Amino acid sequence: MAATLSLEPAGRSCWDEPLSISVRGLAPEQPVTLRAALRDEKGALFSAHARYRADAHGELDLTRAPALGGSFAGLEPMGLLWAMEPEQPLRRLVKRDVQTPFVVELEVLEGHEPEGGRQLAKAVHERHFMAPGVRRVPVREGRVRATLFLPPGKDRSPGIIDLFGSGGGLCEYRASLLAGHGFAVLALAYFRFEDLPEYLRDVRLEYFEEALAFMLQHPKVKGPDIGLLGFSKGGDLCLSVATFLKDNITATVLINTCVANTMVPLCYKDLVVPELACDPTKQKTTASGLLDLVDIWNNPLEEPNRQSLIPLEKAQGPFLFIVGLDDHNWKSEFYAHIACGRLQAHGKDRPQIICYPDTGHCVDPPYFPPSIASVHATFGVPIFYGGEPSAHSRAQVDAWQQIQTFFQKYLSGEKPVKSSKM
Repeated sequence: MAATLSLEPAGRSCWDEPLSISVRGLAPEQPVTLRAALRDEKGALFSAHARYRADAHGELDLTRAPALGGSFAGLEPMGLLWAMEPEQPLRRLVKRDVQTPFVVELEVLEGHEPEGGRQLAKAVHERHFMAPGVRRVPVREGRVRATLFLPPGKDRSPGIIDLFGSGGGLCEYRASLLAGHGFAVLALAYFRFEDLPEYLRDVRLEYFEEALAFMLQHPKVKGPDIGLLGFSKGGDLCLSVATFLKDNITATVLINTCVANTMVPLCYKDLVVPELACDPTKQKTTASGLLDLVDIWNNPLEEPNRQSLIPLEKAQGPFLFIVGLDDHNWKSEFYAHIACGRLQAHGKDRPQIICYPDTGHCVDPPYFPPSIASVHATFGVPIFYGGEPSAHSRAQVDAWQQIQTFFQKYLSGEKPVKSSKM
C-alpha cells in the first residue's frame, strides 16, 4: 500500500492555526524522515526536517510520535514549521504581503540518513494570514499611513492599534491574524514607509493621536475604548500613547519593551521626553559575531536618566507585559518590574506580567521560526536576540492566546479563548 500524507485542516489554514500531520500506509516501525519547506516573497528558502519511526500499524501521527532527531527532537507536533531555518544564514522569516499565503511543501522520505532518501509521499499546504471574510483596508488619512484589518460581519468590532519596533516599515501580519479573532486592528507605520521619515528621528505623539482619532471615528470600530499592542520600540511608544493620550486607551499589551522613551526624543505639544541614554562601548560580540546589546542601556531609575521614564501611572487602562527572560536587546523583565513598582506606588493595579524562560526578544505569533538572531532591517547589522528555539516556540503559542484573552476581557468582555490542543 502506498504511503499517504494527511493534513488537517486540508489544503489551507491560517498561519496561527495548529496543523495536524499524519502518515499512513508505511511498513510497521518503518523509519522515515519528514521535511517541510517554503520560500518567502523574495525567494529565500526555509526548511526543517525530522526523523520518525512508524508505529506497529505503519502509521505516524505527529501529535503522538516524538521526533528522533533532525531540526528538533521530542514531541513537537508543529516542529516542522517553527524549526524552519533559512538557507541563507541570519535571514528572518516574515510575511510582507498578507494577501498571499506561504505555500508549504511537505515530504515523507524513506529512511533517516542524512535527511532521508526516496520520496514516499508529498503534500502542499497554504498557510494564510487573512481568515475568510477578513477585509484589508489601506489607510492614507491625513498624515496616517496604515492598514486597517476588519473581521467578518456587519457589526462593529473592538479596536486595536498595532506598533512594531525599530525595523520600521508597515508590518501587517500580526494585525491581519488578530482580525481573524474578532478585532479591528490598525497596523500603523511611523517611519521608513512611503512619505514617512526614512529614519527614526524626533517622534511626535500628534501622529499617533491622529491614528487614534481615525479609529474612534471609524464606523466599524466599537468605541469608545481602544487597545494598544506594541513590540520593542513600538512598546514604549504604546506606553507614551496610553499615558499622554489616555482618555480612550483601555488595554495595552507590551512585548519585550522598555518603560523609558528610547532611541529618539518624544515630543507632544510643548512636552519633550528625552531618550534613554546608552553606552555603545558596553555592547558585546558573541562567538559567532553577533551584536549583544543588552548591557548598553543606562538604568532609567538613576539620574539623569529618570527624565526619560514614561509616567505610565497616569494611564487609565490595565497593562499586560510579555517578557522573554533571555531577551538580549534590553532588560525586559527589569523594566516590567519598574512599571509594576511605579503603578503600585501610585495606588494603581499591578500590571499583568508573563515571563517566558529561554525566550528571546522577538515573540511573534505562533509557528514563526524563532528569530534567535538576524540582520536588523534598519541598521543592517547582525543582532543577537536570545532564546532557545523550542522554548521560544511554546512561548509564542501561549503569548498569542494571552494577548487575545487580555483584549477580549478589557475591550469586548467576551469569554477567554480556548487553549490550543497543540
